[in-house]
Amino acid sequence: MRTVRVKVKPNARISVLEAQPDGTWLARLKAPPVDGKANEELIRLVAQHFGVRRAEVTIKSGASARLKLLQLPD
Repeated sequence: MRTVRVKVKPNARISVLEAQPDGTWLARLKAPPVDGKANEELIRLVAQHFGVRRAEVTIKSGASARLKLLQLPD
């Protein structure tokens, strides 16, 4: 399993995942941070980017924070 550090910015114009120079990822999400909608969109975006199933992506820590640790298969 691989751990990925992601900083989330909800309520963006478009959803996009960008690599940062320090090795983290920046996720700009269209969804608002309400009722887990931003987390659902983050999981969908990460799964699509890394070519894995959504069920294989889990939020290891930071479910209610902007800085999250996601776990995905190698």
